[in-house]
Amino acid sequence: MALKHVPGKKVAKITLFALSTCVWCKKVKQLLNDLGVEYDFVDVDLLQGEEQENIVKTVERWNPRSSFPTMVINDDKCIIGFQENAIREALKTP
Repeated sequence: MALKHVPGKKVAKITLFALSTCVWCKKVKQLLNDLGVEYDFVDVDLLQGEEQENIVKTVERWNPRSSFPTMVINDDKCIIGFQENAIREALKTP
């Protein structure tokens, strides 16, 4: 998987599936950066071929509509879209 790592405070295992051109995806990345938390992300639209297909299948398991952003926390919780309050609550940040 072509995940990019963003260093920060480890509060949870965060994986963000995003699109490079998506405004809401950029807002989630900015929020995570502002919170200073560690996370991994992939811009699915920048992948090609089998690599992209595999990532899309992973996203579909969490979010059958395959909409973006899709954020998976600790491999057990999924937040779809830019939901600032839900993200803050899930990461236990003010």
